[in-house]
Formats: sequence, C-alpha cells, structure tokens
Amino acid sequence: MADPSAQEKHHPRVLALKAGLLLVWFLVSFVFCFFARDLQFSVGNWPFGYWMAAQGTVLAFIAIVAFYAWAMTRLEPEDSPTAPGPHDA
Repeated sequence: MADPSAQEKHHPRVLALKAGLLLVWFLVSFVFCFFARDLQFSVGNWPFGYWMAAQGTVLAFIAIVAFYAWAMTRLEPEDSPTAPGPHDA
C-alpha cells in the first residue's frame, strides 16, 4: 500500500463504527418497520407503523449520517489535513 491514508480508512475503530451504524440501519429499516404494525398506538393522527415507514426511517437515516460525520471527524488523526491541498486533484 503506497497510499498512507489507505490504512487509516481501514482502522479497526472505523470498521467497528461502520458495522454498528449498519446494524442500526438494518434495525430501523427492516426490524422496526416490520414489527411496528403490531403496535397499537398512534403518532399524531396516524398509526405508528405508517409513521415509522413514512417519517421515522428518514429521520433515522439523517441521524445516522450526521453521527457518522461527527464520529469520523473525532477519529481522524489531528496531524492529517482535513481538506485536500492544491496538489490533490
């Protein structure tokens, strides 16, 4: 591997973060939506299953992306540049 940044992309903490967020995505997308129809309460005027499929998953995806961006800024080394330089094209 000639690229030194290639190794930090596969750091175990980064892989664990990705695995954890993929698990959350799977739970929200498939498990919660599948079992939400069995819950008998409403959010606003809509049943919880409809609300989870229509609104809740979208909000969860936005939260996952925001958390990933926040976590990756904390995990990157402080001495590495965050923005590409003029020679990076």
